[in-house]
Amino acid sequence: MIIKLTAAFISSLISVNAIAATPLGLPPVPIPANNPQSAEKIKLGDKLYHDKTLSADGKVSCSTCHEEKKGFTDNLPVSKGIEGKSGTRNAPTVINAAYYTSQFWDGREPDLEGQSKGPFINPVEGGLASHQVLLDKIRANKDYITAFKKVFGVTNSAITIDHVAKSIASFERTIIGGNSPFDHYQYGGDDKALNAAEKRGLEVFLNKGRCVSCHRIEQTQALFTDNRFHNIGIGFKKIQAKENQTAAALVKKKHNTKLDMDAEVLTNKYVSELGRFAVTENLTQVGAFKTPTLRNLSLTAPYMHDGSLKTLEDVVDFYNNGGRIKETDPLSGFQSGGIRPLHLDDKQKKDLVAFLKALTSPEYKKMAGK
Repeated sequence: MIIKLTAAFISSLISVNAIAATPLGLPPVPIPANNPQSAEKIKLGDKLYHDKTLSADGKVSCSTCHEEKKGFTDNLPVSKGIEGKSGTRNAPTVINAAYYTSQFWDGREPDLEGQSKGPFINPVEGGLASHQVLLDKIRANKDYITAFKKVFGVTNSAITIDHVAKSIASFERTIIGGNSPFDHYQYGGDDKALNAAEKRGLEVFLNKGRCVSCHRIEQTQALFTDNRFHNIGIGFKKIQAKENQTAAALVKKKHNTKLDMDAEVLTNKYVSELGRFAVTENLTQVGAFKTPTLRNLSLTAPYMHDGSLKTLEDVVDFYNNGGRIKETDPLSGFQSGGIRPLHLDDKQKKDLVAFLKALTSPEYKKMAGK
């Protein structure tokens, strides 16, 4: 069961338990103790998520880069914010982001509450000068004042950015998707849910392809991520032979200035390629990015943190070549050890793509018109 909450649907809910219903193939959504779900809070978060007036030019909202009809992405290599400005990162889907143990490609925020605060004031996303500007906009809106009073018991000047973040995060925790053909085959006991090619693709996924090493499938559930960070070789050419120099420059800047990491990552194409290192300053994590879920990826092209691979076929070829577009391309000295040629033949690659497409939730597929 996939939950796509609209104002009309929310009003019909008779209990919070209905909100928390879990689709086949997924565990219960983790809910922080300090931000319990409620229908009214989710409704407020939905409104904030889609409100373009909460940006500098009045044309950008969370849904601009994470649109329902595009698998909660924007289908662009890298996202565009205010005034058409381009960032450096591909918009990951919001679907099942509730299960991640960190947010953003580099994991610089621990939860959805922390993540939701950043885009409003990022110079290439929402473009607001500060969170105070955001709060002024909200406090000037009678509907928002009423809603925040109802949800949090606060009015006007007592509304804070944390209240905003909690509302948006609560809405995003309803954007979950399992119930795919794979789930009905693996967890629902329906042997006919996958066709012959998809079953062969699952076999490749589990064995010769070694995909399951990072994109985990458990006995009773499958998040298709290990919530860890790996350098698979994507994007390193921008800083090839300059990895240490780029890393050292960032560390110096972080320690000597009041650095806005959100802005730095989306405006500096070289820093963007440092990945997890920008957060931890651990040289073993240069170019390492979070393992994304594979669920619904048939709707979320293009792929990788920089959107550099256009199709699932391109992705499979990349891994088959050991983390390279072409077998003759050089390798990054920081590449994770598990990335090496797979030696899949054309049939195996085709079957693997077929299996990956079988991870699509029918509700989101319908929403995307596919």
